[in-house]
Amino acid sequence: MPRVPALEELQRRRSEKWFGHADGVIAATVAEMDFELAEPIAAVLHDAVRRSDLGYTSGLPSSLASAFAGFAQRRLHWSVDPDRLTLVPDVMIGLIELCRVIAPAGSVGFATAAYPPFLEQLPPAGFSLVPLPLRPDGSFDLELLSARLRDGLNVLILANPHNPTGRVLPRTELAQIAELCAQYDTWVLADEIHAPLVLPGAEHQPWLEVSEAARHCGISLTSASKAFNLAGLKAALVVTASDRAQDLVRRLTITPDQAGLLGVLAAEAAFSAGDAWLDDVLHQLDKNRALIDEQLPAGVAWTPPQATYVAWLDCSAANLGTDPAAFFLERSRVALSPGRSYDPAATTFVRLNFGTGDVILTEMLTRMANAVDAVPGRFPG
Repeated sequence: MPRVPALEELQRRRSEKWFGHADGVIAATVAEMDFELAEPIAAVLHDAVRRSDLGYTSGLPSSLASAFAGFAQRRLHWSVDPDRLTLVPDVMIGLIELCRVIAPAGSVGFATAAYPPFLEQLPPAGFSLVPLPLRPDGSFDLELLSARLRDGLNVLILANPHNPTGRVLPRTELAQIAELCAQYDTWVLADEIHAPLVLPGAEHQPWLEVSEAARHCGISLTSASKAFNLAGLKAALVVTASDRAQDLVRRLTITPDQAGLLGVLAAEAAFSAGDAWLDDVLHQLDKNRALIDEQLPAGVAWTPPQATYVAWLDCSAANLGTDPAAFFLERSRVALSPGRSYDPAATTFVRLNFGTGDVILTEMLTRMANAVDAVPGRFPG
């Protein structure tokens, strides 16, 4: 099992998840995992530093393209043409730049709650947002999507597996989305960055394998960053499966040197030699999911995620006030992401990152439960 450093060690990290918190705070916010790097990735990075190989990226190496195609076939049952891959710095930059090619100053829709950069970075780039609230069971609202397509929606960003709910969209639902978007000639940009993190009991359906309609109107974006904890190294892939989509991708103005060389090297190692490490991580995440289900604080509800290492927690019955994330930080010294960052209306929600070891997760849940139990009048009568 990948090692998880002690809390004191984690607090010395400089990445966003851990940096800046007071001593003793357990961070469970930003989507970074606590596990030590896979050895093949660490070896490649150490070797690059030893030879001072920290220059610009020269382009997408055929070795990375082949490594990803092999990984996609092995892990996701996805037949990827290595010649239809394009290197970009990260998935979010790729999404924004594709939107600029498709419809400058156009409308971009996505399911809400949503990954916060969708809410924060698309408007400054000139796009109008079209939120598509999920149904109560977490499924996509196809009637609402159809209405927004009739209104002229230009682009649909489809996060699958979904962040923050961790839901994996089934093939039937994806096929319906594809047919609707193809009917209105609306592009679908499938953010599949969490696809390698599907947990036991679910199976990811790659967008470009769904149907001819999905290939006609869709482009996929992915990266090793979430599954292998490489977000800071900046390397992602745009994947197409039609000439029409590839022609659109060729119009991107992103240059290869905007991706990080270390990210390219690490991604190649991850996709070619990271399977055993990833299997161990998925086993731990599955254990963690069960642990959360057993030890959720009273009054906190959730639907266990089918993928990812994030838990979308509804605190509405726990009487924690208008900012449950602030409550848990103050009362339990656990830092969680506030729900309003994902949806302004999600004021009773928090997102908990459980990409850690069971010792830290147990301490986190114990602290949270104790804080909730200590709320005056928590259980009247």
